Amino acid sequence: MRIAVITLVSGRHAHLALQQRGLAAGTRRPDHYVVVAVDDPAVPGVLRGRPPSADVVPVQREDGRLPLAAARNTGARRALTSGADVLVFLDVDCVPGPTLVARYAEAAEDGALLGGTVAYLDPPPAGGYRLAELAASAPPHPGRPVPADGEVLRGGDHRLFWSLSFALTAPTWERIGGFCERYTGYGGEDTDFARGAAARGVGLWWVGGAPAYHQHHPVSHPPVEHLDDILRNGAVYRSRWGHWPMGGWLRDFARLGLAEHDPVTDTWRRTEAGRSAQRQAGNPVAMDKNDVHKTETHEPGRSADDSAADEAVRELAALHREDDTGDPPEEEKGIGDPLRPGRHANQEALTESPSDPSSD
Repeated sequence: MRIAVITLVSGRHAHLALQQRGLAAGTRRPDHYVVVAVDDPAVPGVLRGRPPSADVVPVQREDGRLPLAAARNTGARRALTSGADVLVFLDVDCVPGPTLVARYAEAAEDGALLGGTVAYLDPPPAGGYRLAELAASAPPHPGRPVPADGEVLRGGDHRLFWSLSFALTAPTWERIGGFCERYTGYGGEDTDFARGAAARGVGLWWVGGAPAYHQHHPVSHPPVEHLDDILRNGAVYRSRWGHWPMGGWLRDFARLGLAEHDPVTDTWRRTEAGRSAQRQAGNPVAMDKNDVHKTETHEPGRSADDSAADEAVRELAALHREDDTGDPPEEEKGIGDPLRPGRHANQEALTESPSDPSSD
């Protein structure tokens, strides 16, 4: 059985290097390590000369957006062309535990989508993370099932699927049809993938003994820098499945005055305040650190929308501080640049099997 590990990267070279070290230290190394580099020509140099040997596949952004769905499909095609029987997807900021690849290989069956536990690590100590200490550094995230080593929990809820760490056989990948490439930029593509798996009768199984360790990095919540992506991709999802995903984020955006919902047409649109806030929220850490917004009064030449955006960014900075010091967020899509949001998109309930959308 040939096993391929697939990861996407755009920046985050230190995370990628530690992931490669984790794979090398595993009880079973992948037969093929596919690294899809999104506008990142430095990736081969990061990986060169160390096991497992990496097959770097370059792809380009689409209109400045990270093509998460298309990039995963590209990685899968490369792996399948090389004869992979099992595909393992890991976000670049996830370090595999020593038995992750082996346990996914043991549990893999046609018709099953496999997920492992993920533990969110605190910021690294001086000198960085040590592979031997990761298991004792943080418990598995409590928002997902935690099967015992060697245990497989079948019949999982597809709403809980996350794309940080998952695996499936080649026939199961073909049965699902990969990721829908109508999604570009952040949000919705993994929710759609899980919904497609459910519609095609593919079960979700949680695999014990396949842990991954999520390396710490800043997050923003809600992900205002991805507001346009979420609204656009949410509309794609609604067109395919009949309802809006990522409801928690949409409600947060509405509460902050950054987006609004039209109940007559069931559509969401960005407000002018949302446009201003998205522009300003590209780096919430820097804004918080530099205390950019110091006044709540309207300045000459500034609109009420600008002031509303400032207020939203101030609230985001406070939420960001909470994310940095509190419990780990549910999920981060760790491809790299830019800052990834800290809340998983799969918050909306899956309704009873709708008609299967046409392939994209």
